[in-house]
Amino acid sequence: MNIYDFSVTDADGNEVSLRDYEGKVLLINNSATECGFTPQYDALQDMYELLGERGFEILDFPCNQFGNQAPGSTDEIVSFCDSTYGITFPIFDKIEVNGKNESPLYAYLKSEKGFEGFDESHEMTPMLKKAVAAMDPEYEQNSDIKWNFTKFLVDRKGNVVARFEPTAELYEIQEMVEELLN
Repeated sequence: MNIYDFSVTDADGNEVSLRDYEGKVLLINNSATECGFTPQYDALQDMYELLGERGFEILDFPCNQFGNQAPGSTDEIVSFCDSTYGITFPIFDKIEVNGKNESPLYAYLKSEKGFEGFDESHEMTPMLKKAVAAMDPEYEQNSDIKWNFTKFLVDRKGNVVARFEPTAELYEIQEMVEELLN
């Protein structure tokens, strides 16, 4: 099994096989429009513009499971991302990333790369740890997605090679993406 065995629903309600992205480097992101990490969209769009022509894709999945920070419809989210950040990478239908209704794609991603901790030097880490611990006191022991803007990096062969928590520095993610593109 690999990433290409999954299908997802795009923002227009169409089923999309991830096989359509075979041979590309993917960054799969769960997002929210009203989160302290939402400004990461700027850097993600910059990364996409810089590396997209070399075989890089960002697949964005809005999720409202963390602090009710993606309350709008998929159409409203797409409109917000376009008007506020000029997002041109694919935004898919809103999903759940944990629990009984979690996306099969996310169940697979979490089974491939578990939680390894937040970046202790990030200014939002103390707040994030407190919020996550309030929801799940034993969060460090499971692979669940902890918050919005958790990212998974997938190589050209469909292998999940890294997981990045929202506190990860985007320039470090970009460096890994560039290594996989070379």
